Amino acid sequence: MAAPTQLLSIQRSGTLLARQGILAAGCRPQAAPPASRPSPFVIHGRGGISPVRYPSLMLAADAAPVVGQRGETEYLDLPCRSALNRCTSDRMPFRWTINPYRGCEFGCTYCYARYTHEFMGMDDSRLFETRIFAKQGAAEALERDLPPGKIPDGAIAIGTVTDPYQPVERKLKVTRSILEVLARREGLTLSITTKGALITRDIDLLLEIARRNTLTINITITTLSRKLSRMLEGRAPRPAKRLEALRSLTSAGLRAGVFIMPVIPAITDGAAALEAIVAAASRAGASYVACQALFLRSSARKEFYPFLDASFPKLAPRLKRIYGANVYYTSDYRERLSVLFRKLQVKYGFAPRSGRWDPGASSNGERRLRRTGGGAGAAGGASRASRSRTVTHLIDRLQMPLAF
Repeated sequence: MAAPTQLLSIQRSGTLLARQGILAAGCRPQAAPPASRPSPFVIHGRGGISPVRYPSLMLAADAAPVVGQRGETEYLDLPCRSALNRCTSDRMPFRWTINPYRGCEFGCTYCYARYTHEFMGMDDSRLFETRIFAKQGAAEALERDLPPGKIPDGAIAIGTVTDPYQPVERKLKVTRSILEVLARREGLTLSITTKGALITRDIDLLLEIARRNTLTINITITTLSRKLSRMLEGRAPRPAKRLEALRSLTSAGLRAGVFIMPVIPAITDGAAALEAIVAAASRAGASYVACQALFLRSSARKEFYPFLDASFPKLAPRLKRIYGANVYYTSDYRERLSVLFRKLQVKYGFAPRSGRWDPGASSNGERRLRRTGGGAGAAGGASRASRSRTVTHLIDRLQMPLAF
């Protein structure tokens, strides 16, 4: 039976949304009439971006049925017409993205992706981690997006905005359903980025995907301190669990590495702290390591600034002053971080980055030296030890936070 058409005013989480009609179960939400559609615009400037509204997405989010709840966190099913989203930025080493979820329960204080909930009219930054939208139809959509034999023009990155292995994935298995589709395809260049140790559940599928495609897995680790990790990344797996997951992946023969992203000025950027992560990645069999300094969108500041005030009150004024003028920290700082990190890469046998990081290229950020027994392997070990001694004094000179 068709739903009646009447004007409804719906109050949900502080967002007043007026819409026409009641959406019948299973129907795709329709966009608001053109006359009432606000222009989705972005103001580019030193302060970040302004909130953007997409009425059709607001309607879809409002009509999404609840599929579960844990504590204050609510899980909803968001309709999915297409699983592949085109990335138009020339700075990114991939052309397509897949994000099985909107919102992320890990609740990282620095997360840049909180602005994506603003598209749905949710300006409260906390909703990004307490209202999680699962794209349960993503696998079916991906079947349509990538019919057998079709190879897209460019790499596909999974988990670029929200974590594909956040807690609800254990139950809903949206990411696993997507991997099941990809395991039946070949010739693709794929990457997965996650903090979730749950990824080891899918090693069987990952191996099948890697057999037919080029697959890279990025495990994000920002600090080895369990206490600091709990402060920064409230519900993410502790660093030791992520390293265990990395070891499981590499031991299975999968190509995986570590993203030290973001490096937070004066908080996680000490040379000793960074070296500890690189050394741990090396021991866990990582193929590469990469880092990037924190960048802070206006939406992320809503969560990060109060965190600074409460946890690092002496650092807060300077960080606020610098990030209040730009989404990035100073160019001088980023250069010093780059110099230090290249030295760490050399010390631990990783090829220094040249240009932007490419998840599909083994020569860029790939480990140069392999652990092999005797012969060339022994010579490689000696070379590695010699290189380690020559750069140690350079690292020792940088045993302080880079920001100050």
